[in-house]
Amino acid sequence: MIKGKSVDLRVIMEDDINEIFTLTSDLQERGNYWPYNLSSYPQYKKRFNENGFWTDDFGTLLIVNKQGRRVGEITYFKGLWYMPGYEIGYQIYRKEDRGKGYGSEALNLFVDYLFKAKPIQRLEIEVIVDNIGSRKVAEKCGFQLEGLKRKASFSRGVYHDVELLSLIREDWQSSFVDQINTNK
Repeated sequence: MIKGKSVDLRVIMEDDINEIFTLTSDLQERGNYWPYNLSSYPQYKKRFNENGFWTDDFGTLLIVNKQGRRVGEITYFKGLWYMPGYEIGYQIYRKEDRGKGYGSEALNLFVDYLFKAKPIQRLEIEVIVDNIGSRKVAEKCGFQLEGLKRKASFSRGVYHDVELLSLIREDWQSSFVDQINTNK
């Protein structure tokens, strides 16, 4: 478990599966930016049973608040096989839990974990252009805009432009050192 001030990150366990499946299948709660496709419960459970949603190049952790409530998830995965590093995706399940800082804290905790655990040089986040909240989360955590991928995402019957943001190891290290010095 990775512990924070307002949230903790932990692996997904079998008794989480029913609620997570229900939350991620609720298209009204998903918001306008998370992929619109659904999977079946047997498919979802089969994927969990294969590896617990955790391998060397893919992993999903549950975001839980200090009361133990499941508020979201955060994932890393290999984007392009020839690129060093990982892409990160995150979601807060319910509308009432958004805007409370859970996403920013979870992303900071996850970035710190990935740079300490993996020999990678960079992390990336792709954000649909209109998703201001997600972009603010990424920027608050030190990610910098690198460019625009035109019509790179298809959701809800429409193609969307996507912004590419990244955080490289050197930037993380300098911000990590700044945080340590600030907390002294």
